[in-house]
Amino acid sequence: MTARETAASPTAEPENRPAPPTAPTTGRSGRTATLAEIAREAGVSAPTVSKVLNGRADVAPGTRSRVEELLRAHGYRRRRAETGRSPLIDLVFHELESAWAMEVIRGVENVARDAGLSVVLSESAGRHTPGRTWADQVAARRPHGVILVLSGLDESQRALLTSRSIPFVVMDPAGDPGADVPSIGATNWQGGLAATRHLIELGHRRIGAITGPSRMMCSRARLDGYRAALETAGLTVDQDLVRTGDFHHETGYRQGLELLRRPDRPTAVFAGNDLQALGLYEAARELGLRVPEDLSVVGFDDLPVARWVGPPLTTVRQPLTEMAEAAAKLVLDLAREQPTATRVDLATSLVVRSSTAPAPQQ
Repeated sequence: MTARETAASPTAEPENRPAPPTAPTTGRSGRTATLAEIAREAGVSAPTVSKVLNGRADVAPGTRSRVEELLRAHGYRRRRAETGRSPLIDLVFHELESAWAMEVIRGVENVARDAGLSVVLSESAGRHTPGRTWADQVAARRPHGVILVLSGLDESQRALLTSRSIPFVVMDPAGDPGADVPSIGATNWQGGLAATRHLIELGHRRIGAITGPSRMMCSRARLDGYRAALETAGLTVDQDLVRTGDFHHETGYRQGLELLRRPDRPTAVFAGNDLQALGLYEAARELGLRVPEDLSVVGFDDLPVARWVGPPLTTVRQPLTEMAEAAAKLVLDLAREQPTATRVDLATSLVVRSSTAPAPQQ
């Protein structure tokens, strides 16, 4: 394919459809430059410019950025025709093994169904950035959009999706997604504050915490809320009562045993999420402690299982289904080039059930 043929192809076209150039120029004299001219200005080959223009993955990020800047300057754009999209939304998890993921899938499916779309699920095997193969597959599928849950994209993946006009949204970002990345989150700090304040109001003074991974923004925000509640109540944050988990049941059980075997064990624990809270339940039973008579427990998420366990779990409701619906609606708005707010945090709320009670008399 020649440079001139690529400029006239369905995947790209000059903004003003001017007449083809008749002599080499820099492309900044009032008419559209050919791709060969843009290639000379960028210091690359014409096939490289063609790859960038058509969304190919095999271009270095720095080269791609330089070429895309010149393409924009010369008035080239990619056509965003809806007929060029497959009727899909790509939903990407770093892991798919928990009930937490099912709540998210339900929310995305609600929006996709109403829009006549299907959902493609992917898992990045525990990594918070999907692999290169995944990005190439998405570029080939050309979905309406991509939703990444607790994940993100590296520079080359972002450039590839952008070059294909595939919008993406990060839900509950693991790290700072960047000012220009659309994202949907929750008020994690407020949730940690509310959970801990509830325990303080019940008279607890030795309150432990089992957090999520320290590299994840949501777990750090929940822990910061826990600390803020203690400090504003005039209580000391005892680092020996704070344990780092990974948001899984096994970690709640293991860290729970360590906390509850202490001679000065806590009378209450903020478990960071519901799965860790259930692991803590198991640790308490093994040690002969009763919930809530001997130990009060608060979780985070409000998964359906929180209502079914005995005793039913006091927890912070994170509106997972609503967050997923908001992410799906935002990615479709971006596909239609009609976005409203692109950074949204939905409110959390404390749900009091039977796993918390006044602190036992010492």
